[in-house]
Amino acid sequence: MQIKLLVEAGDMKPGAVLSQKLGPTGIPINQVIQKVNESTKSFEGLKVPVELEIDIKTKDFDIKVLSPPVSELLKKELGIEKGSGDHKQINVANASIEQIISVAITKFPDLLSKDLKAAVKTILGSGISLGILVENKSPKEIINEIDEGKYDSEISHEKTETSEEKKKELDEYFSKIKEEQERILKEQAAKEAEGAEEEKPEEEQESEEEKKEEKK
Repeated sequence: MQIKLLVEAGDMKPGAVLSQKLGPTGIPINQVIQKVNESTKSFEGLKVPVELEIDIKTKDFDIKVLSPPVSELLKKELGIEKGSGDHKQINVANASIEQIISVAITKFPDLLSKDLKAAVKTILGSGISLGILVENKSPKEIINEIDEGKYDSEISHEKTETSEEKKKELDEYFSKIKEEQERILKEQAAKEAEGAEEEKPEEEQESEEEKKEEKK
């Protein structure tokens, strides 16, 4: 019997869903939780897929830990809690190609990619919906550059360390992006507030007219 779970790595807790899935097997839930937490602690802070292979007769079970979803790996690598929610307008991070390669190497065994280069492009594709920049550009632009061979050296040498100088450059560029995003959001909020104020007198005018009609 196989049971699939998505758990908080190193911090799995008892719950109704877990009880429903494990209850019929007769296996002590606390025992499962302890072993799952031990097996997933290296991914602490992430949500991790776990498969339990259970022998109903003997009550023995094996745990198979799969690598976290790409989005979770990217968020951990970039130090962000969530994606932008509006990737067309809001960016939440500026990654280096080395960081993308690092995630691709971690996830590669679970991907259908033929090689690391293809895996890197897959990770970049996931980065689009999260709202991240890579090397100061959109992930789509980086994918095109990879096709042109721009990052062949970094990928073939599996380079995963970003130099301090590059980190500083990426951070400085992203600071400017954030300032511009905040300015645009403030302007949009101001326009919406103005629109609400303009609509208000019209509503009051309609209300006065209704009162007059009632008196008649």
